[in-house]
Amino acid sequence: MSEKKLHEDQKYIDGLLKNNAFIIQAIYDKFVPKVINYIKQNNGDSDHAQDIVQDTLITIYNQASQKKLELTCPFDAYFFLLCKRKWLNELKKTAHKEVTINEEVLYKGDDAQELAFETDVFGEKQALFTEMFNKLGTACKELLTATFKIKSMEEVASSLGVTYAYARKKKSLCIGKLTELVQESPKFNLLNK
Repeated sequence: MSEKKLHEDQKYIDGLLKNNAFIIQAIYDKFVPKVINYIKQNNGDSDHAQDIVQDTLITIYNQASQKKLELTCPFDAYFFLLCKRKWLNELKKTAHKEVTINEEVLYKGDDAQELAFETDVFGEKQALFTEMFNKLGTACKELLTATFKIKSMEEVASSLGVTYAYARKKKSLCIGKLTELVQESPKFNLLNK
């Protein structure tokens, strides 16, 4: 399997990670107008478009920071496909409205399709995790949140005012419960096909 070449538009991913105002503004200037136009043509308005853009940028940022996203296609194609997928999913959730797909706006690049799909699945998995995490009890949420922020279990136990042994045991039980909630969700099987 050959290594795919990193696209020069990786600068947009890197700029998002560094919260570079110049790069973020460039994304809004160059790529967002096409998304707004597409959403307006498909039963949406500027507010819907801004929500989709924000959600997409957050998903890209999270995937880039957690999974070291490497762009192998133009950012324009990747970003537009992600926004389009999110909008179509939103339309499916709210109502069965007819959707116009303007093929001229779509890019046929396999890399863009593949990357957009991977990022979309990543975002869905993250949303499922968050939804199930919020179903945990307060004690589990506090303990797991502390372990996400503090790497040392000794420090976690100390910050929560419990013994190290209790914190380790409780963390194991909480992760087990969270795993169970995620795996029992109907969305879990759909995301792992």
